[in-house]
Amino acid sequence: MTARLTSELLPDWVTWLRAPNPGPMTLDGTNTWLLDDGTVIDPGPDDLAHLEAIIEAGPPIRRILFTHAHPDHVDGVITLIALTGAEVGDPPDWITQLGTPGHTSDSVCFVAERDGQRVVFTGDTILGRGSSVVAWPDGDVGAYLNSLDMLSGYPVPGLPGHGPVLPDCAAAADWLRAHRLERLDQVRAALKQGASTPEDVVNIVYADVDPNLRFAAEWTVRAQLAYLATLSEL
Repeated sequence: MTARLTSELLPDWVTWLRAPNPGPMTLDGTNTWLLDDGTVIDPGPDDLAHLEAIIEAGPPIRRILFTHAHPDHVDGVITLIALTGAEVGDPPDWITQLGTPGHTSDSVCFVAERDGQRVVFTGDTILGRGSSVVAWPDGDVGAYLNSLDMLSGYPVPGLPGHGPVLPDCAAAADWLRAHRLERLDQVRAALKQGASTPEDVVNIVYADVDPNLRFAAEWTVRAQLAYLATLSEL
């Protein structure tokens, strides 16, 4: 069932709900964020009980936003519209939408500031724990590095698409950027060792990956190889 969660880092105008869709790619489940003006960010799966929990958790739903169009974030949109009459629309004027491609080409984050409190809704660009897949062929490593550079300018709580609230979005962005660069170095080393296919690189660089996530590691490797090709390194 949907969980209603709390954190001392949350502004009092944000409610945190977690959809009942845990898994290797969704961690504990998709985080749905409800603002006190009736804005929902990432309704999550098309799970009627979850959508009803969103409706019951706060004011009437007026507006729906999403950080990217992966099914675990948007499958519930049509049903939520049918239940509430809400519309997919632009953010309220106290939320700034940032284009943050990389995980996917359509990924965005939302910076919200009100009553002296500021947070960033990071979607899957920055997860609450671990690193996000670069979802080749739509995802792009170069774009992702640029997006992390942008988010490193926001030393405020990060409210991710999956996992716990981040105390410092900027610190998380810096860590992820360093991690991505380290992975690129490992891919270069694998190629020098004789790896000739994405599968070969996965076997070397992601040898300890959960078998359930091997496909995601291969997506990221393909994106890494494409990025290195743009640098004329392949």
